[in-house]
Amino acid sequence: MSTETILVLGGSFAGLSAAHYALRHTIPQLPKKSGTTYTVTLVNPSKDFYWRIAGPRAVVSKKLLPPSKYFYPIEPAFAYAKDKFTFVQGSATAVDSATQTVTVTTPSGEQKSIPYLALIIATGVSTASPLWNQTSTAAALEAEYDGFQKKLLSAKTVVIGGGGPVAVETAGEIAEYLNGAPGFMGSQPKNPKAKVTIVCGDKKMLPVLREAISKQAETFLKRLGADVVYNIRVVGSTTSGSGAGEKTVVQLSDGKSIEADIYIDATGVRPNTSFLPNDWLDNRDRVACNPKTLRVEVSSAGKRVYVVGDAGSYTRGGVMDQADAIPVAMTNLKTDLVAHITGKAAGPDRHYTANLKEQQFVPVGTQKGVGAMGGNRVPSVMVWMIKGRDYMIGMLAEKTVNGESFKKETKWQPVAAKAGLSQG
Repeated sequence: MSTETILVLGGSFAGLSAAHYALRHTIPQLPKKSGTTYTVTLVNPSKDFYWRIAGPRAVVSKKLLPPSKYFYPIEPAFAYAKDKFTFVQGSATAVDSATQTVTVTTPSGEQKSIPYLALIIATGVSTASPLWNQTSTAAALEAEYDGFQKKLLSAKTVVIGGGGPVAVETAGEIAEYLNGAPGFMGSQPKNPKAKVTIVCGDKKMLPVLREAISKQAETFLKRLGADVVYNIRVVGSTTSGSGAGEKTVVQLSDGKSIEADIYIDATGVRPNTSFLPNDWLDNRDRVACNPKTLRVEVSSAGKRVYVVGDAGSYTRGGVMDQADAIPVAMTNLKTDLVAHITGKAAGPDRHYTANLKEQQFVPVGTQKGVGAMGGNRVPSVMVWMIKGRDYMIGMLAEKTVNGESFKKETKWQPVAAKAGLSQG
């Protein structure tokens, strides 16, 4: 009896979803092959899934959001498929497409070579700040939060570099936690404890949303005691001292600097793709793929390699986009596997279409928020109801971990296969 493996690299939103989809829909529909079984192996640096969406609130206070709400063990979520699922704690460090193997380094330093029949790259991205990266264990990230929260209690000046959703959400959470909410009619806190400043390198915050919505976010931030500086970038920072005396000097693109008790770098993300060959990547270090099929088609990658999630060149990022991408990649994987097993020509492809409509929800503190859905601006109360209450934990966290969002296959319109596209 031989075992063929669908190998998924990454255990965050995209990786978990891909693994569940493969177990629920891909493997059960493969042709039977005498003496061969098909399994899924998931590789992730931590044993726990981290609900990164809630990071801006989680980092501020355990009373606001306890760790039990944003850490979830991965293996128990696959109990339904324990005979077809293997979890490996570790990080991918190399890929050999010639032998179809991935080298994984475990927390103890051991190197494992894992063979694959099909490879799904779902390694995601890392933030510039360590506050939202789970590079090893849940305990390690909790310790990071403990240290940050201790510093936050005595902070008088907090500077946040960046103008995206994470910067705005974090500024709102910190400002409200330190300064308090202004009340229903209040324009700003009566006795603010700390000065919170966002340094935005563009002319407006929240690039995905229109300027009027960005301005509304700024109004909500000011009510919490947070200011925004535009058209100035953070070019560097230097930290000195320790403990209560620690200070950070933040250098700005206009030649000036700001001294802060706490500086948070929320200027962007970087793809977790350093283990891949350079010719698999685009000029942003994301995995270059066919934007319709999500296959990695560079010749050196070999056959049956796919990418899903923020590490891929096809997406502008975000969890909502993955709801569209996962079924596409996994359906095409199934098509390619069937062709490989039967030796017949591959069936039609399923195509991904990017949703480029204005769509994003951004809480500002625990009571307000801004956003748009399907190109339409939504009221603050809707942002609060959907995301601001608990950063969608109650709505989606367990469903994501357990794969409930992909229990059923969605209908799709086949696209005629074209020569050179199939990797069966």
